[in-house]
Amino acid sequence: ELVLKVRVQNLRDNDFIEIELDRQELTYQDLLRVSCCELGINPAQVEKIRKLPNTLLRKDKDVARLQDFQELELVLIRNDSSPFRNAAAMLMEWPCYNSRASKLTY
Repeated sequence: ELVLKVRVQNLRDNDFIEIELDRQELTYQDLLRVSCCELGINPAQVEKIRKLPNTLLRKDKDVARLQDFQELELVLIRNDSSPFRNAAAMLMEWPCYNSRASKLTY
């Protein structure tokens, strides 16, 4: 598995969470799906995924080059009528269960 550190850009709580991706299924869509599920975000809200400090991920080949524990940031679409201000509160309400992570043994 590939372990990545992911967070949402511009939240008061700027901590990362760690997600696990199957190295056999490293695609942009899989990264987006797992990240959004773990963070409790609708994938339609994501404008882009940034590899910190300043590189945009755009396609499957970009995702395939990621290394363990690289830091990624989800940049959300800004809605002028209702900015995403209560993101931290919303994230805490969305349960997400990663069955692969629950099977890991240390």
